[in-house]
Amino acid sequence: MKRKITSRLLAGVACSLIIVATLSSFYIIRPDKPADKGSAKTPKIVNIVNFIRLLEPRDPQITEDVLYQTVVKQVEIMKKYKLGGTFLLQYDALLDSRYQTLLKSLPKGSFEIGAWWEIPQPLVENAGMKWRGRYPWDWRANIGFSTGYTPKEREKIIDVYMRDFKKIFGYYPKSVGSWFIDAYSLNYMYEKYHIVASSNCKDQYGTDGYTLWGGYWNQAYYPSKINSYMPAQHAENQIPVPIFRMLGSDPVRQYDNGLGTRRQGVVTLEPVYKFGGGDSTWVNWFFKALTDDNSLGFNYTQAGQENSFTWDAMAKGLEIQMPLIAKLRNEGKIRVETMEQSGLWFKKNYKVTPSTSFTVGKDIEGSDLKTAWFDSRFYRINMIWENGNLRIRDLHLFNENFPSVYTKGVATSNECTFFTLPVVDGYIWSKKGEIAGLRVKALIDGKEVLLNGGDPKFTNRGTSTLHISWPLTSIKGSLEMDLSERQVKMILVTKEPIDWFLDLNTSKEAKLPFVGVKSKQVDCSFEGMKYNFAAMQGTFSKPANGAVWRIKPQMNTITLNVGGAAKR
Repeated sequence: MKRKITSRLLAGVACSLIIVATLSSFYIIRPDKPADKGSAKTPKIVNIVNFIRLLEPRDPQITEDVLYQTVVKQVEIMKKYKLGGTFLLQYDALLDSRYQTLLKSLPKGSFEIGAWWEIPQPLVENAGMKWRGRYPWDWRANIGFSTGYTPKEREKIIDVYMRDFKKIFGYYPKSVGSWFIDAYSLNYMYEKYHIVASSNCKDQYGTDGYTLWGGYWNQAYYPSKINSYMPAQHAENQIPVPIFRMLGSDPVRQYDNGLGTRRQGVVTLEPVYKFGGGDSTWVNWFFKALTDDNSLGFNYTQAGQENSFTWDAMAKGLEIQMPLIAKLRNEGKIRVETMEQSGLWFKKNYKVTPSTSFTVGKDIEGSDLKTAWFDSRFYRINMIWENGNLRIRDLHLFNENFPSVYTKGVATSNECTFFTLPVVDGYIWSKKGEIAGLRVKALIDGKEVLLNGGDPKFTNRGTSTLHISWPLTSIKGSLEMDLSERQVKMILVTKEPIDWFLDLNTSKEAKLPFVGVKSKQVDCSFEGMKYNFAAMQGTFSKPANGAVWRIKPQMNTITLNVGGAAKR
């Protein structure tokens, strides 16, 4: 990824809340469909994606030859383990005869050549425009990305790239990746050049000046026609090109990394990171979670690295990862595909964005953390278990009517931000000592306490529901949860009545979207979008304990129904 070069490198979405609420004695759950672990039935897909820049202006020691030799080594190690993958070319590298010769020699059945959508000087000038950058490649959001150009300029840039790519390779690229591509460009590429797959950066806050926060966390989604970061809810309002999330984000640690600061750190599968893709313990744990822990729909990760980091920095990590990926492939635990192959598979199987999950039942040795990420076309949610407690760490709502300024507008600064609609934000709303989240509490012996429990169990119900069973230790019983396409349902199963609830706590300085807490509704406003959650049964309140708001159940059940339409 475009990182700042370090010494190491130089090496109304209206959310209806159906809250069904009173206390009862022993409650029995009868699932509509039998639960199954699903791990054997859900594909585990790995894309090895290496993207190529011609030059690196941030460090004079990283010459064009160093960058080229890095790609040569990447090809060698992939061939050694009989692994195919995708190479994405920035325009300046596309024009270089060495890359043309190298990539044309790759077997087409196993390797794919596509486009890396950062905008360098030759592309702008060949499109008849003046270059505004500091260097021939300038990574600022208003220079090196499509967001820095008007829609008509984007069309010219796309046409020039596609023309020259076809002149060199004889066809148009089917996959186009970048840290972020605006919706106008994506739709133009789809309608005129028929791309079938795209990719964007993992969720991150402030890293390199690029913020993508609250989106479909992993796997892939169909974007809204007016917002490339926002999943669409209806086929007629989506760009029919799946966007895969890049970099293999650590599902446990990445979210909280740098909490309370303006810049996240990075814990990913990228092989250059000493804790992450360059560490054998982490890599083996990550792939075990990817392949063996329960997942819904399909599970996915992207391996590989851009050549800017150089071979010396990535060699150790790739030498750990490539044989492991080959072994898992040979055992039938993963499918190693090109982006084009994954995009075609996705489009064949999903007419709209599916429900998927990524769960971790056992963390790295020495940690007892567990987590579950669930995404659908309507929302995402993350739950984390820490020190025996459950915290809903994140809940964001998706709405296809929430526009991105970059779809038609032009970025004017070196930074870029993409958001969805927050309900719970455990990163932005936290600071050291005040960790935000929605927590499960109960009134026991006259005191409000966190409910404690053991290890959660993850199973699937049908094709679109993740079931979580959390055995409790502070009381006799369990919390049973169903995460489905439109709903989050929680049922407390106990023999004895218990007064339980969910409290949202944040740091005192957090800028929150809530503009009113009423008995039946919480009103919200974010980036000009008004939305709310309505309690169809049950009540909201602002408790005296300092929580932002509280949800009280009825009949030991809370159901959040996350559908509807937001109003601007």
